[in-house]
Amino acid sequence: MRVGIFEIEHQRRAHQTSLALRANEKDDPMSNDNTLARKHCGPCEGNVKPMPRELALALAAQVPRWAISADGVRIRREWRVKDFVTGLDFFRRVGDVAEAEGHHPDLHLVSYRQVAIELWTHAAGGLTENDFILAAKIDELPVELKA
Repeated sequence: MRVGIFEIEHQRRAHQTSLALRANEKDDPMSNDNTLARKHCGPCEGNVKPMPRELALALAAQVPRWAISADGVRIRREWRVKDFVTGLDFFRRVGDVAEAEGHHPDLHLVSYRQVAIELWTHAAGGLTENDFILAAKIDELPVELKA
């Protein structure tokens, strides 16, 4: 996976935001690493607005393997899985979780084992808490990676 200047800067800012949240809001449930995975996606129809960048960065700190896009509209994660069939099986399981949550990602399988998932809330035209909830749930799915 390529790591660009944006991703390094995002990780640095997300880490700083996470540390600040922990220091200032010790009782905040958002500071618990698996809080997002225990939540459920809410409905998003109509007048949903994307979250402010500061909140997106704070939530991104809870799913550190995901990167916020340069335009701040999506989050993305990539995997290099064992083989094509593993990628398809992973997508099937991601699809099951996404369908149960009513929030559907963009799935990409390239070069037979390079897997990428992008999340964003279409109705909002950007990021909402639902994207980070689904990212946390996807992170809990086991997948066999290329050694």
